[in-house]
Amino acid sequence: MKTLLLSTLLACASLPATAFDLSSPQLRDGQAMSKAQEFNGFGCDGGNVSPALAWKNAPAGTQSYAVTVYDPDAPTGSGWWHWLVFNLPATTQGLPASAGNDATLLPAGALQSRTDFGQPGFGGACPPPGHGKHRYIFTVHALKVPRLDLPADASPALVGYMLWANGLGKASFTATYQR
Repeated sequence: MKTLLLSTLLACASLPATAFDLSSPQLRDGQAMSKAQEFNGFGCDGGNVSPALAWKNAPAGTQSYAVTVYDPDAPTGSGWWHWLVFNLPATTQGLPASAGNDATLLPAGALQSRTDFGQPGFGGACPPPGHGKHRYIFTVHALKVPRLDLPADASPALVGYMLWANGLGKASFTATYQR
């Protein structure tokens, strides 16, 4: 019996762990976003539509999720936050396209906070003309708490702090855009 149990444990230990994963039917890691995800304002005239997102294999103990979109290449010295949505229930496995533009598409209790555009909701790509290709990091954060006790006007820095303080894991992909 001990030999069978040891063999079973060794076999299970050698199986690859399934990684927390984030994907989108509209976007691919390392590929350019379409005009649909370009901001509409600040000299940009895109559709400003948040893409659909799906995730799987969250870490054990996940009690809620948050989604962020960040451009580390923005010429600000601190990057640019394009979307912050949190208090997504643990049963959530993704968001439909336009969820960042139409809060009725978000799960009950979800909250979108202020972006660097100064308002809540999805703000699409809008790099300065001639500034080259910018990276847009889409991330789903698995959290160890059922909700973040933050107001809707919380700054991106405060949301980021709370994500790091309560994170169990995260999954990301990076899309690009240039004008």
